Amino acid sequence: MIRDLKLVDDIIRKHRRKKNALIQILLEVQKRLNWLPRHTLKWISARLDIPLAQIDGVAHFYEALSLKPRGAHQVQICMGTACHVRGAPGLLAKVSGILGIRPGQTDPQQKFTLETVHCLGCCALGPVMAVDNEYYSDPSTEQIEKIAAL
Repeated sequence: MIRDLKLVDDIIRKHRRKKNALIQILLEVQKRLNWLPRHTLKWISARLDIPLAQIDGVAHFYEALSLKPRGAHQVQICMGTACHVRGAPGLLAKVSGILGIRPGQTDPQQKFTLETVHCLGCCALGPVMAVDNEYYSDPSTEQIEKIAAL
């Protein structure tokens, strides 16, 4: 916990304690910790003199921010209309089976978090899976197993 707070202080200093850098600070903390633990939000609140309720509001509003532990690797399956009709439900079932988790879950080792999204913007390539923002068009079982071995 103390190490987390030192990290947060380093990030806040990097942004010169500017209140208008809140979102960037939250993103950087999450990038390092894979989520935003409550104690880090309280620390940011105190250091930037921003009400905790305001920080909570920002953290809840932006889907890119997570208030629960996430895996080191984010796996997203597009469930938009184009991907859905091209086999996204089957891709989701395959990925879920290989990783051993359902959408919205993180594996016990905090290696992977599996999520469904409405659209990844690659409709012509569907079904699409993104792993840490690297996109895969209709990935094979072998590709998914290789990713699972990361």
